[in-house]
Amino acid sequence: MAEGAGAVAMAAAWAVGTWSGLVVSLTGASLVGMMDNFTPNSFEDQLNEAGVPEEFHDWLSAHGVGSLVVKMGIRFTEMSAERMVATMPVEGNTQVAGILHGGAHVVLAETLGSFAASLHAGRGRHAVGIEVGATHHRSVATGTVTGTCTAIHLGGTLATHEIVITDELGRRLSTARITNMIRDNRR
Repeated sequence: MAEGAGAVAMAAAWAVGTWSGLVVSLTGASLVGMMDNFTPNSFEDQLNEAGVPEEFHDWLSAHGVGSLVVKMGIRFTEMSAERMVATMPVEGNTQVAGILHGGAHVVLAETLGSFAASLHAGRGRHAVGIEVGATHHRSVATGTVTGTCTAIHLGGTLATHEIVITDELGRRLSTARITNMIRDNRR
């Protein structure tokens, strides 16, 4: 939007309604009550829906689990740096042939490995993925898959995890490996 157009829009908003923080009321009604009930960056419902244990809510409350995790239907059942487990539905995550998309395998694997590496990094540090790869062994067209992430190496600068994705019968569908670099947060 051109700078002049933005000024015109702002002037129109002032003429039609009143400002309340960043929200404009076009009717002139007070928005203060609505603003007082707004909690910025509150992802409590998202964290609960994703199965994140309450002990990690303060750590993840500013960002949640991420919109892709929500879209894919990933639900955590176990969380630690050494071992992380989550499930994901096949339905909604299939490719044109009706089987679980290979990229969906990798999304589940990277989610598990990245979250595990972040737990290993701890507060004041963060994990950045630098390599991920997967081998697909068999397909699945229905049900729920389970990803089990196991630490291979938990060092001061690198964390590597293996992720095995299985179907409801425990058959191995894919094997992935992810390496994350551990970095200090910028201040």
